[in-house]
Amino acid sequence: MSAIPVGLVGVTGYTGMELARILSNHSGMKLVRVTSRAEAGKKLAAIYPFLNGMELGNLEITAPDVDDLEKSCKLVFLAVPHKTAMTIGGELHDRGIKVVDLSADFRIRDRETYEAWYKVDHSREDLLRTAVYGLPEFYRDEVRKAQLVANPGCYPTSVIVGLTPALREGLIETDDIVIDAKSGASGAGRGANVGTLFCEVADSFRAYGLTTHRHTPEIEQELSAAAGKGLTVSFNTHLLPIDRGILSTIYTKLKPGVTADDVRAAYDKAYGNEKMIRVLPAGQLPETRWVRGTMFCDVGLVPDPRTGRLIVLSAIDNLCRGASGQAVANANLMLGFAEDEGLRMAPMMP
Repeated sequence: MSAIPVGLVGVTGYTGMELARILSNHSGMKLVRVTSRAEAGKKLAAIYPFLNGMELGNLEITAPDVDDLEKSCKLVFLAVPHKTAMTIGGELHDRGIKVVDLSADFRIRDRETYEAWYKVDHSREDLLRTAVYGLPEFYRDEVRKAQLVANPGCYPTSVIVGLTPALREGLIETDDIVIDAKSGASGAGRGANVGTLFCEVADSFRAYGLTTHRHTPEIEQELSAAAGKGLTVSFNTHLLPIDRGILSTIYTKLKPGVTADDVRAAYDKAYGNEKMIRVLPAGQLPETRWVRGTMFCDVGLVPDPRTGRLIVLSAIDNLCRGASGQAVANANLMLGFAEDEGLRMAPMMP
């Protein structure tokens, strides 16, 4: 069987780079179109020298063109900013092309909520009702049948995976959840920004986006679905002086009578058969280095009988599990491949 042709709109950012890396070794998908207005006309290896000597490195970057993408591709990944994605994603969808959107444009199901947090009008409200939220462990069957998948954000992936079993099983209170999340600098994107320069990030540690981070409504939407009721969380983000990785430490209050065994049983029930979520043994805690460059989400559970809290820790690679790798997992399901095709990677060490 010949490889299925796919395209990537927005190849020059970190998520585009990671997608190119993954797809260069995918057995069933072939990247045949990569687009960038600024870099059009160059070979892909000219901007990503790691592809030198590889077939994919010879692929020419073109300007994004919906007509060309429709003729050339069965599925298109969108690694472009919000607002841009809803336009080109909507056009591709209308022409019958499968789309995996890595922006936030189709993640929030309520238009007014999206517009309040992202400060732009949503021009394709009709697609908010049909887009599938692309966390495979929770929406696997829906993704298989989807024409348009909204790839989750990186922080939300770590938080939703970390909290869902406890919420589904009713083990924790829903009115006192505090999320302390930390990301490597690549989470801010590849564009020039003083705040993410080496000298600004190295040998320092700081919070940002407190009370205003745009991933908040996405997190609350999915956690509310898990809990079966609307909830509000305190979501607090920090910038780590590392390239890639997210560690979320989540503080919850256990309901009376819930034991450590109850917690462990809930997470084993939810993730015991999942290949890409690893619930760590008691006493072992997640670290970003053990998931670097992979699709793994490592979850640590720390019940604290003294305070009555359950502390959940979740570590992912923000570029792979939190973006491009997860996009490939969704595309695999949409195109009929094994979910982990091209994603069976060991962590990048040291």
